[in-house]
Amino acid sequence: MKTARITYYITTGLMSLAMLFSAYAYLAKPELKQAFGHLGFPDYFRIELAIAKLLAAIALWLPVRLLREGAYAGLAISFISAVIAHSAMNDAASHIISPIIFLAILIVSYFSHSKIKSK
Repeated sequence: MKTARITYYITTGLMSLAMLFSAYAYLAKPELKQAFGHLGFPDYFRIELAIAKLLAAIALWLPVRLLREGAYAGLAISFISAVIAHSAMNDAASHIISPIIFLAILIVSYFSHSKIKSK
């Protein structure tokens, strides 16, 4: 039980920090504006995704199950979509592997939270 709790806090903390940094970078770094253009996305999608990641980083910690589960699902879809988008554009392997790593961290967070709540 203690291991699951520690795992949950570490992975959820990492995920929240990563999403906060990602949201900031999407809004503040011009090179990410170019990256979204390279992938064929309109500029407003970058802003929408930044807001969604900010809200998800907060929702992962909320005691409201529907919001937390929605954040997990939304982030999972975002990471899977990133893998598909970068693969379709034949981007560098690092652009494809990064969202897979974040997806793995998200999955560990989700299942460790489920383990804590089931006891």
